[in-house]
Amino acid sequence: MRLIGAGLPRTGTLTQKLALEQLGLGPCYHWVNVIADLDQVALWDRALDGEAIWDEVFAGQHSTVDWPGGYFYRQLIDVYPEAKVLLSVRDPEAWERSFRETIQTMSHGDSLMPLLARARAEIDPRWQRYLQLVDRMFWGPQGTFAAGHERPEQLIEQMLRHTDQVKRTVPAERLLVWEVTDGWQPLCEFLEVDVPDEPLPHANDRETFLGRVVGGALDSLQAWREKNLPAY
Repeated sequence: MRLIGAGLPRTGTLTQKLALEQLGLGPCYHWVNVIADLDQVALWDRALDGEAIWDEVFAGQHSTVDWPGGYFYRQLIDVYPEAKVLLSVRDPEAWERSFRETIQTMSHGDSLMPLLARARAEIDPRWQRYLQLVDRMFWGPQGTFAAGHERPEQLIEQMLRHTDQVKRTVPAERLLVWEVTDGWQPLCEFLEVDVPDEPLPHANDRETFLGRVVGGALDSLQAWREKNLPAY
């Protein structure tokens, strides 16, 4: 493990994943790994229960960004003492809107996306466990936003608190505070690699998130329909 991402979800983490892999620090573990392989939910439940599952989950990985890895940054900086730490940040108000439109809405909203997600949970036990993991990691007693998430100011306050905690916890020589708009230069200097000739990759986290949740739900519901209902 060469780099640990401690930045919150919705701080351009999918762009970070692509950038790190382009710089030779791949594969990079990201929340999309969990959605693509829901059997990994059990590993992260064990981690929340206090087990050190790092060799299992990070086998073959050279970096990690986003949750669930970033949730455990305190443990990981000790497990991987040579790894550097990337704290991605974003304008708090923009971050709050993005977070609320995706993760918070999936768990607590009543629009099409969360309704489809909950419908899938009724027929897909693995997806149900995934939603339970989201609850544990974000809203439950152990959650990043356990202090409250109903109002924008609550999310922003806890986002800023997380940023301060990372800065206080990680030794300064191991830490880069970085925003996607900062581009390649500070990231490459921190990692001691050459700056690519290509622009920093850009991934639309929001569209990817919605596509995975909505598309996965529609596929599961269609498969259930074909198996359980007569054709018309």
